[in-house]
Amino acid sequence: MRKLIVITLVLAGLWAGYWWVGASGAERAFVQWFDDRGAEGWVAEYDELNVRGFPNRFDTVISGLSLADPETGLAWDAEEFQILALSYQPNHVIAVWPGVQRLSNPEQKIDITADDLKGSLVVDPAPNLPLTRATFVIENMSLASSAGWNAHLDSGQLATRLTDVDTNTHEVFFEAKNLIPASGFVQRLGPDSVLPPVFEGVTVKANIGFSAPWDRFAIERARPQPRHLDLSLLTAKWGEMDVKMGGMLEIDAAGIPTGEIAIKANNWRQMIAVAETTGAIAPEFVSTLTGALQFVAGLSGGRESLDVTLGFSGGYVTLGPIPIGRAPVLKIR
Repeated sequence: MRKLIVITLVLAGLWAGYWWVGASGAERAFVQWFDDRGAEGWVAEYDELNVRGFPNRFDTVISGLSLADPETGLAWDAEEFQILALSYQPNHVIAVWPGVQRLSNPEQKIDITADDLKGSLVVDPAPNLPLTRATFVIENMSLASSAGWNAHLDSGQLATRLTDVDTNTHEVFFEAKNLIPASGFVQRLGPDSVLPPVFEGVTVKANIGFSAPWDRFAIERARPQPRHLDLSLLTAKWGEMDVKMGGMLEIDAAGIPTGEIAIKANNWRQMIAVAETTGAIAPEFVSTLTGALQFVAGLSGGRESLDVTLGFSGGYVTLGPIPIGRAPVLKIR
């Protein structure tokens, strides 16, 4: 019995030593990360940083957090941010965002509140900590902008899983339910709009290849950029408007896409009316676009539904056989 007690005490002491070394190392690493960002010209400040959770957890809690990237102008302020991990599995972390935080860019400040906003992330235990898989969940999130608009989301989920290390390809799933769009957008629709106040939902399933791994350098240096998009499904529904999309794009270093996206849309005339009312389409272009889409809809055998392909080539977009303008630049800031 005495030997058993001695062995137990020795093992407990070894584990306590392991936890102390691990916790101290984690705290030093986080402090050094903030110091390095400050040396690079970032705003990288916090009021308090602690690692706790003995004996089975390394829970890092950072309070009074302020981060700002001088290159992009993006800034983030949070009352508290938590990075939670089991001490015997430190490469799997739970990130917990606070109930109140602020995201800023040079144009506006957005105050974000949420009942639940957290993510589960698994990284490869390599020096650059490349992301292997992650899941983020959102519950009851509201946004209020200094530009004068408000928005709300009942629930959302984003999941990603690395499928090919060589091409940095991630399988991505995104779902948002019951979105109340930005108030300024809704007001532009006018009181006679037949659209309901709540956007029912969006679902996206895709494989995306990036220019670099999503690792710690993605925050410290530059965001990886999309190079290949295999969109297996995008669905969106708002009232009687219903859209489904799928296709494949190659994206060059300038963010210019090449490829095709198939679109099936119901109630396309209402979509044009919404685009005109909100200023997305110039009034003088509405009749031309309506006539073109009416022609395309006739080719697919319907009057109120579209079954057509968006083509991307040479920096321009075509809708079926009809040129409609310059292609969007697909870049992550």
